[in-house]
Amino acid sequence: MKTYFISGLGADQRAFQKIILPAGYEPVFIDWIPPQENESLPGYAKRLSSLITPQDDFVIIGLSFGGMIASEIARIKNPRKTIIISSLASSDELPWYFKRAGKLGLHKAIPVGFLKTASILNRIVGAGTAEDKAVIYHYIKNADPAFIRWSLNAIVSWNQQERLPGIVQLHGGNDHLLPVKFTRPDYTIDKGGHLMILNRADEVNKILHKVLSTN
Repeated sequence: MKTYFISGLGADQRAFQKIILPAGYEPVFIDWIPPQENESLPGYAKRLSSLITPQDDFVIIGLSFGGMIASEIARIKNPRKTIIISSLASSDELPWYFKRAGKLGLHKAIPVGFLKTASILNRIVGAGTAEDKAVIYHYIKNADPAFIRWSLNAIVSWNQQERLPGIVQLHGGNDHLLPVKFTRPDYTIDKGGHLMILNRADEVNKILHKVLSTN
């Protein structure tokens, strides 16, 4: 069964390099496409969904910002399972201070160069090992400023209060970027950070195997 992966903001398929799927599941990595001017998160997800080959059964897994996109795609494509990691199941789970910043337009005033500072991003996502840091620095170096600017606006403007039925949410108990206290995860990894998919991959894989092994 094809399993479509959508990475986090500015990231690529390397974010999933430690993920091992059960036998019978084929990984397919979806690349980001350029957003249209003033495009909403659901609008972008609809266009991105065209990259999913029509078939009877498939799984979609989204990481961080990719999880928000995955949940919107799932409303259109109806996958067998939708799994989000270090992400939000609905706009209601967005921390209040992000919502306030969006209403005040503060996110538009933050220089993209500041967000791409390695020390800042590293502190937020909680990368610990040299390998994790190398991945983060790669993302920073190659991230498109226009895409980052668009995505920030899309996130704070996202208005999907209904949680997708059947969605499976994995979250870290020590996620600094999207604190677990604002979410309602099905599985919580104790002391896991925003990048637990890399530095707590064994635990993430165990959960994925459990979820994908059930109907």
